[in-house]
Amino acid sequence: MQLRLEALDGHLSKSLSQLYVITSDEHLLALEAADKIRKTARAQGYSERDVLTVERSFKWGELLAANQALSLFGDKKLIELRIPTGKPGKDGGAALQNYVKDLSPDNLTLITLPKLDWQTQKAAWVASLQQAAVYIDIPQVERAHLPNWIGQRLAAQGQSADRQSIDFIADRVEGNLLAAHQEIQKLALLHEPGKLTYEQVHDAVLNVARYDVFKLSEAMLSGDPARLVRMLEGLKGEGEALPLVLWAVSEEIRTLLKLKAGMAQGRPLGALLKEHRIWGPKERMMDPALRRISLPTLEAALKDAAQVDKMIKGLRAKAHAGDAWDAMLQLALKVARG
Repeated sequence: MQLRLEALDGHLSKSLSQLYVITSDEHLLALEAADKIRKTARAQGYSERDVLTVERSFKWGELLAANQALSLFGDKKLIELRIPTGKPGKDGGAALQNYVKDLSPDNLTLITLPKLDWQTQKAAWVASLQQAAVYIDIPQVERAHLPNWIGQRLAAQGQSADRQSIDFIADRVEGNLLAAHQEIQKLALLHEPGKLTYEQVHDAVLNVARYDVFKLSEAMLSGDPARLVRMLEGLKGEGEALPLVLWAVSEEIRTLLKLKAGMAQGRPLGALLKEHRIWGPKERMMDPALRRISLPTLEAALKDAAQVDKMIKGLRAKAHAGDAWDAMLQLALKVARG
């Protein structure tokens, strides 16, 4: 049974299932969901707990043994199976399929996984878990949804803030939900319940954002220069390899050019997006981006990318060398502004 994260509290207030699966790359939300299941299990008599982590030397017989072994004190048992890579392998996949067919009524099993890639989601063992378990797939909190998430967390601790203050927090914790949680908790410690002022938020919240080079293209596609500048400065400060940043931006420019060419031939955008395997938030950004960014801008940007590549490799004359990071910024801004 598929279960949305926000429905978990209601589910746990009614009854416990024998098997739960949590899959997510949002470690804070996955941890909170697992804690709720553990707490409910303890309250219902699952006082013993076995924790198994699938590593290189892991033997799948340990999972079977944990399921069959009786508690020393006759209590019900919680078995936690952690698969950090999300790849149990051939033997593990078979073991999981067999395991869900013979769940012990005296045990509750909690399996935690990272977000599974598209290919892994099609595996037979995943299908078996989805059919047998309460399956909780927790999506990432994207930047567009982060202000709402922050507002809900503030409300839960009896506080609120205006949109300017919430956006300020979001800009400084983007990509780092655990840090966002910590900063929000800090506000509860520093200030009484009620509405926070911008000055209170500004003075309390640190800049703890973590930027993903592959999210950079989203800021570029959405035409958000301010976010783009923050992300590039953050990537530079974190020591990200500039060739990787250039590759990500250049690939986006090439993709936009391919989509433009396909649409010029009369092909529908939906088919082109599917052909180029574009989905998720980026899929929704493509249509407005293609309308905003002209073909000459994309062609000029691709030429600029070649010049940035030469700067990174030190192939330009010193008199024209310039700063590669600054050139990278100007390239990304050209596309963002259309």
